[in-house]
Amino acid sequence: MGKKILVLLGGGRPHGNTAQLVEAFAQGAQEAGHQVEVFSLMKQEVRGCLGCNACRFGKPCVQKDAFPLLAPKLLEADCVVFASPLYFWTLSARIKALIERFYCLAQEDPNPPLGRYERYPVHDCALLMTAADNLFWTFQQAVSYYQFALVQYIGFHDRGMLLCGGCGDTNGRPRIQTTGHLERAREFGRKLYQKQEM
Repeated sequence: MGKKILVLLGGGRPHGNTAQLVEAFAQGAQEAGHQVEVFSLMKQEVRGCLGCNACRFGKPCVQKDAFPLLAPKLLEADCVVFASPLYFWTLSARIKALIERFYCLAQEDPNPPLGRYERYPVHDCALLMTAADNLFWTFQQAVSYYQFALVQYIGFHDRGMLLCGGCGDTNGRPRIQTTGHLERAREFGRKLYQKQEM
């Protein structure tokens, strides 16, 4: 049975490396029978949390941005895919701002899992990233943040990462199509749930 996959595109040029990677991933997932929606944080702004706690008292967020449009999609998705170019050795600020807003999705839990303060909706998740560099440590900070914040703390179930280095100089044209990354992304999308369904 197909899954609902929500891809959060958190940066990059409209037809750049990350956008092409997301498109290839979505094609593969759709070929496998999944429903894929791409939500661009470049087109729909979601700002970081202000810590006002209005949401904790049942009030709407004081910020007027795209989060109310995105929140139902986050709650309905079986899998949330975070897609970002590498910015200053980690995920883009747009992705991190969105993750801060997960705060309002948390629910009280008198007996939360070890190391957590509250309970979050449980989803699967995956990470798609592009970078100009392709060194052994290129994605180390980004992977650490993803695993710590989303998997270990929030409690999402990791279904994998596709880390695509060597996509061309940031001052030049996107070069991901000259690598094997796009086919790997299609295959990643096709096989995202294959093991579970066997």
